[in-house]
Amino acid sequence: MSRNTFGQVFRFTTWGESHGPALGAVVDGCPPGLVLDEAIIQPFLDSRRPGQSRFTTQRQEPDQVRILSGVFDGRTTGTPISLMIENVDQRSKDYSDVARAYRPGHADYAYDAKYGFRDYRGGGRSSARETAARVAAGAVARLVIPEVSILAYVSAIGGDAIDPARFDREEITRNPFFCPDPVAAERWEALVDQARKAGSSLGAVVECIATGVPAGWGAPLYAKLDAELAHAMMGINAVKGVEIGDGFAAATNSGEGNADPMRPGIEGQPVFTANHAGGIAGGISTGQPVVVRVAFKPTSSILTAMPTITREGEATDLFTKGRHDPCVGIRGVPVVEAMMAAVLADQKLLHRAQCG
Repeated sequence: MSRNTFGQVFRFTTWGESHGPALGAVVDGCPPGLVLDEAIIQPFLDSRRPGQSRFTTQRQEPDQVRILSGVFDGRTTGTPISLMIENVDQRSKDYSDVARAYRPGHADYAYDAKYGFRDYRGGGRSSARETAARVAAGAVARLVIPEVSILAYVSAIGGDAIDPARFDREEITRNPFFCPDPVAAERWEALVDQARKAGSSLGAVVECIATGVPAGWGAPLYAKLDAELAHAMMGINAVKGVEIGDGFAAATNSGEGNADPMRPGIEGQPVFTANHAGGIAGGISTGQPVVVRVAFKPTSSILTAMPTITREGEATDLFTKGRHDPCVGIRGVPVVEAMMAAVLADQKLLHRAQCG
């Protein structure tokens, strides 16, 4: 059975293919009375939109969203919200060779093994084009959690990381890499250019921080907040790793070094002196910033011919034609933010349902 729906109370179903006439999402479970129109959603889609610099795919998609249902007089009605984004710049001919052979690193073979049939034009449902629908749904999710602020940025490309001492929030929107470190952004320009001109690609790490999340969201066992976040982030195309808080670095620490000490605060609320846990303890939010890091693999669509096989099992070499991101993690930033918003909106409504 194929799964195209995410969430429990606040949930969305995405539909459409990379080279189909359109794609979109149906958002269900959104509370009524929230102010919503296309202008609220569009800025988030614009940040993910391709073709904005030489460091992303040159596919020219305006990604204009249309709201087809669930809104009346500028407010949500509590009924399903249908969102549609038209595809206007498909070049299916670029994938003629992919019809006969599998692209290494892509989902081509696995998809064919599961279904016995596949849409080879850009990968169909397995294409990162699907994430536009998630970003639109995530914009709606943000309306459910106005108390929360979500910020994501690229913290490393090709193993070259930012310097936290130079972190400048305003810098994130000043460069094409969503990079908070202006010095690192300069290095990345040369790094990504080199990979792009060589017909290769680079991986990246995206860090996302949600502040304003109150203590108590999540559950102690099968709906842990960190598990839900890991599930959401691993579901993004090209993601191969997720860390919450210190993540794998916690395995190198001691018990006292990894603890998040508390002191008395205002009205009996604790003040934490560290946040190694990334704002989550026992699967439940602590009131600290929720911190997630997401590792994106290098784009598998490269101009270097790689050994593969045809559908008939014959050996061949294949390189991928067309327009592709030299570093797909760059445009992953708004997608990570959207999935963070979707998880937190869902967890807020689940918490309210149980605890009032």
